[in-house]
Amino acid sequence: MSQRAARVLETVDAVAGYTTYIDLVRPLIAGKQIVSTAMKKEVDRVSAALDLALSGTTCAVISSGDPGVYAMAGLVLEMCRQRAIAIGSSERAEDPDRLLVEVVPGIPALCSGASLLGAPLTHDFAAISLSDLLTPWKTIETRLDAAARADFVIVIYNPKSRRRTEHLAQAQQIILGHRDPATPVGIVTGAMRKNQRVTLTTLADLHRADVDMQTTVFVGNSSTFNYDGFMVTPRGYAEKYDIGGKQC
Repeated sequence: MSQRAARVLETVDAVAGYTTYIDLVRPLIAGKQIVSTAMKKEVDRVSAALDLALSGTTCAVISSGDPGVYAMAGLVLEMCRQRAIAIGSSERAEDPDRLLVEVVPGIPALCSGASLLGAPLTHDFAAISLSDLLTPWKTIETRLDAAARADFVIVIYNPKSRRRTEHLAQAQQIILGHRDPATPVGIVTGAMRKNQRVTLTTLADLHRADVDMQTTVFVGNSSTFNYDGFMVTPRGYAEKYDIGGKQC
């Protein structure tokens, strides 16, 4: 997490979050009021956090990675609009009667995972979640096809769950319609956590990968290569400059 996030957790009165995420930050939130809910209870969680904030209790809604990337920042702001809660930001001079809202940046899995692989996102990329809980699968298929056709590096979130066991294989087939089967693929599970696991494979073998909801999949583009255990997507310097130099 960012230093700002750690400072916010130290100073707020209450913390709201998914049970798993609450457990991850327990050392930082001892003695604070906790609002903890299970998966698929995001609306209840945010509603409780807003009620606390409106009563004068400072409250942090926590997410994994970055709160604005497949996480809770959007829902908080949506629900403020739905409930007609006047909100303000510390960056602007606002009416003191407005509820102060700050979105604190974190480190998303696409960044932490990319750093463990090397440099797979040095050029244009697209992030796509395979979870169809909130997005129709047909829409996800359309986005996968468009990203593959446009030669984006593709970062896949939520590749597999207990209920969704075939979505990654289906995504693989869509991408194979536009990519070489030998395209490098990076698999990162539990980035920067105790269960961290990093592997390199190919698009042809992606369906055999060991993945879960903590896994982020990085599918290279037509220029991505592997070198000494690192996954690299060139930015284009070699096309413009002599980058050969002296050999080490």
